Amino acid sequence: MGTIDIGLVGVGKIARDQHRPAIDADPNFRLVATADPHARLADVTSYASLTAMLEGEPGLQAIAICTPTHLRHSLARLALEHGRAVLLEKPPGASLSEVEDLVALAERRGCPLFAAWHSRFAPGVARARAWLAEREIRGVEIEWKEDVRVWHPGQAWIWEPGGMGVFDPGINALSIVTEILPQPFFLRSASLAVPANRQTPIAAELAFVDARKAPIQAVFDFRQTGPQTWEIRVATTDGELVLTRGGSCLAIDGEVVLEEDEREYPGLYARFAELIAAHASDVDLGPLRHVADACLLGRRETVEAFVE
Repeated sequence: MGTIDIGLVGVGKIARDQHRPAIDADPNFRLVATADPHARLADVTSYASLTAMLEGEPGLQAIAICTPTHLRHSLARLALEHGRAVLLEKPPGASLSEVEDLVALAERRGCPLFAAWHSRFAPGVARARAWLAEREIRGVEIEWKEDVRVWHPGQAWIWEPGGMGVFDPGINALSIVTEILPQPFFLRSASLAVPANRQTPIAAELAFVDARKAPIQAVFDFRQTGPQTWEIRVATTDGELVLTRGGSCLAIDGEVVLEEDEREYPGLYARFAELIAAHASDVDLGPLRHVADACLLGRRETVEAFVE
């Protein structure tokens, strides 16, 4: 397989901090152009829209969509209709119906579609999954707390319908847990703390059980200051597994067995290259479905207004 010419749609923080460096470091890809009506990368050909980019760069083979969530469906549809492979930043859409529509279209057009749950490519995730595969789960505790002012400065869209609020980082935890646990799990209750001046939660507490009735508790919070907390603890009949630093550090029974630098996006693009070579898609709706369940079953609590 030769080098894949790729276009980047949306030139915000995640595209600059993660997608651009990962693409530049991967010999399978060449960043040819960007599409964004408001921003550009100084050394890359830029267009104001995906339509203009597709017209101006007929040799593009792949498109990575890194816009706010509510824009992704129409953009991905346009790229698929033009026969391009598509990578969708997480979450892959604002609703389950949108993503299901894209899956059907990708299948009809024979185009690879990749729902890129980047946290699944954290260094400790694959090893955690292998260790848990043959063990009985007794309980899971998820603590995912970060400072929205650090990770989403000035990004008003995250507080609007479809922006997901604290579920934007929380879905990263759910993407890991759905990957590593050997049994499916189901939401039983949820509490959603919504600022008086916003539409999406700033914090959430979720209670699940797995297929064997083991409890799974999750706490998400966007109000964390100081050190950030991204931790998953899994108690089993054969010891405890702990993932910290978002999955970059793995400990079993208190002994660190893996500790590496974060390298999620390089792994993500390596996977995208594999899918393109195999003319295959990889779209798991599990993490998004759990968020949708939380919105269906959750009790809404109004909390103090959020002012950035």
